[in-house]
Amino acid sequence: MKKDEQVLEVKSREFSSKKLFWLVTLVCFAWAVFQLYIAYFPINGTRARSIHLGFAIFIIFALFPARSHSKAHFYIPFYDYILLAVGTFAILYPAIDFYGIAQRPGDYLQRDVVIAFLGIFVLFEAGRRMMGLALPIIAFLFLLYCYFGQYMPDVIAHRGASIEKLAGHMFLTTEGVFGVPVGVSTNYIYLFVLFGSLLERAGAGQYFINVAFALLGRFRGGPAKASVIASGLTGMVSGSSTANVVTVGTFTIPLMKKAGLSPVKAGAIEVAAGVNGQLMPPIMGAAAFIIAQFLGMEYTHIMIAALIPAFACYAGLFFIVHLESCKLGLKGNSNYKRVSKLKLILSGIHFLIPIMVLLYTLLILKQSAFAAAFNAIGVLFIIMVLQEPVRKLIYKEQILRQDFIQGFSDIFWAMVAASKNMVTVAVATALAGVIIGSISLTGLGAVLSDLVEAVAGDNILLILLMTAIMSLILGMGLPTTANYIVVSSLIAPVILILADRNDLLVPAIAVHLFVFYFGILADDTPPVGIAAYAAAGIAKANPVIVGVQGFIYDLRTAILPFAFFFNNKLLLIESITTPMDPKGITWISDPAQIALIFASALIGMFAFSSVLQGWFVKKCNALERVLLLCVVPLMLVPNMCVRYFDFISSEYICYGAALAIYVGIFIKQWFAKPEGEQA
Repeated sequence: MKKDEQVLEVKSREFSSKKLFWLVTLVCFAWAVFQLYIAYFPINGTRARSIHLGFAIFIIFALFPARSHSKAHFYIPFYDYILLAVGTFAILYPAIDFYGIAQRPGDYLQRDVVIAFLGIFVLFEAGRRMMGLALPIIAFLFLLYCYFGQYMPDVIAHRGASIEKLAGHMFLTTEGVFGVPVGVSTNYIYLFVLFGSLLERAGAGQYFINVAFALLGRFRGGPAKASVIASGLTGMVSGSSTANVVTVGTFTIPLMKKAGLSPVKAGAIEVAAGVNGQLMPPIMGAAAFIIAQFLGMEYTHIMIAALIPAFACYAGLFFIVHLESCKLGLKGNSNYKRVSKLKLILSGIHFLIPIMVLLYTLLILKQSAFAAAFNAIGVLFIIMVLQEPVRKLIYKEQILRQDFIQGFSDIFWAMVAASKNMVTVAVATALAGVIIGSISLTGLGAVLSDLVEAVAGDNILLILLMTAIMSLILGMGLPTTANYIVVSSLIAPVILILADRNDLLVPAIAVHLFVFYFGILADDTPPVGIAAYAAAGIAKANPVIVGVQGFIYDLRTAILPFAFFFNNKLLLIESITTPMDPKGITWISDPAQIALIFASALIGMFAFSSVLQGWFVKKCNALERVLLLCVVPLMLVPNMCVRYFDFISSEYICYGAALAIYVGIFIKQWFAKPEGEQA
């Protein structure tokens, strides 16, 4: 998710007509109502996907003109109204003529073909307006490849597809535009985006920020540490990198600067914290739902697998902030000592209820993510209506009718905001569906597998590096969701094949999370990381430099995918029988073993953070940095150390050696440190 992560406030625009403003607002609200309706009263999947995407197309053409205008008022030219009407009809066509299309599979009317290509053109134009040219161009190249396959070089040539076959495969069936990605957007992503929007409108985001600052503000580098915690808490419910940066950073970046951090470092810390928010269960990025759908796994299992890496990521960043504070000699803010922490925590404790309902439905009742989101939204509706009257009741203030009306108003505008936030996700998943449809139509996956094998040979590490670089490069122009879909569709099968040749039995979820992680990291990768631009604007710093510094902070995140690829225990996976079979996974349930894995991940992250910062208790010399670097593989991939070093006979030896090195350096630096400079 990229631009959709920037909250698109329609009210901030000056529309040329109040009628247009209210039309767009009501359509946004209608979209939210439709999604809640099909959550309770399911309809045919193809129809639901068509209507879901139709709402997105209408909103995009109503909000984003073909080109910017110099007029003072927001202005939509007449041809955009034509595109809006024709484009929305074309996208809705599979729902409108659902029974007719179903009765003529492979024998489509000329009308079907014309409307199909009109719909694809409208989709490309909508993608260009929302995300730029990158994803539409990639999707268009795949379409050309489908049609001109017989003219391609021999290594990637195929018979080619006719116009009729392309229209049917890409638009009139569920193989292309209306395939799995749009299905996930329809069935899962919208409800979770709505849940996050409602929480934010209710005041949960500000509550998390206030609690983080109250608890940590008085400590060394308190504002920066509070920023990390607040971004983690906000990320748990937003699932959006840039929205996380904008929401939390508006408050935290100025305070970090005031505490003594430079604008670049203040912005970079918020970027690293905001980007990692997309990794945090229970609501991870939109791509996480697609991972579950692709692999046929319960979303609960995706959450469980992501748990330790996500928390280790945030703990590592928290430690980096502490090291930066020590290096700069920052102090805490004594004003936070006077804040009543218990009173502040209790003031918004009700915001945790819908999150608990979400987790209870997923983990205890074992229901789908769809049902969990729906239940949590229902509880949140009640909270939003009653929170102000209940607050006044507690403080014995007069309860007014307007207090209830305000709750309903907040729900309305939160639903509108959720629809605006969803438009890019819907269009990105639809365009990604074109790419997936091209792969299934032409057999490109097998061809690419041969090509990659020719380049990488049997070197699994080389193919992982190539995949990481590809994800980072594509992520500069694609939303995270589309980036994940493209790379995982093309490369994930190849990685699994090469892993098998290297005698590594790797679960498919590890490969897909690997791609997911690097797609997210693209949000702060120069020169195009959008989260870095958002933070730099708030910090008033150079966005490229902020992006570089943020990426340095996030290098600890970059090593985690390599670690859990080779050491599946970090994903709480004990063993597997078949990489692509979710039922063949044995999950770790022993609390003692989970605690050991978590502790080893933390120490590995802390050691790597100290290597990056050149600081532990005090400044590290070259030897200490080398020794700390040795701690990282011993803690994160002890199984590989046992495999490749004959003198290591057990993973516990790795843990013991790493802990001895880590504690030894700590004691040496602590007692060697001059009085008064201890961290």
